[in-house]
Amino acid sequence: MKFVSVVAVLALIEYMIISLQTGRARQTYGVKAPATTGDPTFERYYRVQQNTVEQLVIFLPALFLFALYVSPGFAGLLGVIFIVGRGLYARGYVADAEKRGTGFIVGFAANSILVLGALIGAIFA
Repeated sequence: MKFVSVVAVLALIEYMIISLQTGRARQTYGVKAPATTGDPTFERYYRVQQNTVEQLVIFLPALFLFALYVSPGFAGLLGVIFIVGRGLYARGYVADAEKRGTGFIVGFAANSILVLGALIGAIFA
């Protein structure tokens, strides 16, 4: 479970970095709070942040439930894949919204396996 906990914290650190980048983009592109629209580049940073928090709501409980009912090692591996996917998503989306697909699919696939595995594991445990 130690590996799973480290992966969970790394995902949270990634989200913190994304949040800081969004704040920096707010300043750089002159989008004053509480506005969430304005410069298109800022809006892409903002969407990355919002989408990542939406995915974390699924990821964190699924990660720990999968580790509990299926396999801590496999859960940690899927967690690393999720983190990499989120990084690819962020990089692609900020560059051009059309380039977010690969990263989204990688992260979503990892999340899907974690959720389904946790459900099946809990049912048959």
